[in-house]
Amino acid sequence: MGLTHLDENQRPKMVDVSDKGETTRVAVASGMIEMSQDAFDAIVSEKTKKGPVLQTAVIAAIMGVKKTSDLIPMCHPLVLSGINCEVEELPELPGFKLFVSVKLKGQTGVEMEALTGVSVGLLTIYDMVKAIDKGMIIRNVQLEEKSGGKNGDFRR
Repeated sequence: MGLTHLDENQRPKMVDVSDKGETTRVAVASGMIEMSQDAFDAIVSEKTKKGPVLQTAVIAAIMGVKKTSDLIPMCHPLVLSGINCEVEELPELPGFKLFVSVKLKGQTGVEMEALTGVSVGLLTIYDMVKAIDKGMIIRNVQLEEKSGGKNGDFRR
């Protein structure tokens, strides 16, 4: 299977999707951030110096989704129909798991948008509490599921 982002001369290109039919496409990605108990407690109790961490991370994730084509060179600019973010507290870690769901009706998928949203959201959490814990670990950023398009559905 050849790489679609290379032309016949092995030069980078953006895939031409003009002949693809529009379908409803959904992607869900997730990732986790592990931190010290002090950092976790500060976030949960909303006692950080930089404001409401989780709400800011959700906004950042949404912005990250919308800016994906500006950050990932071969991603198409997309007209998205929906973005949803959920944060799950993981007190046993301690840390948080962020889920980002992206939806559109279009000619190309939204996996990269969901993954970018998760990454930006988790980086925002890191940024907002790094004064408490510089040793936080961001991990397991992954596609959970996707639907739509010619390659069919995927579920982890």
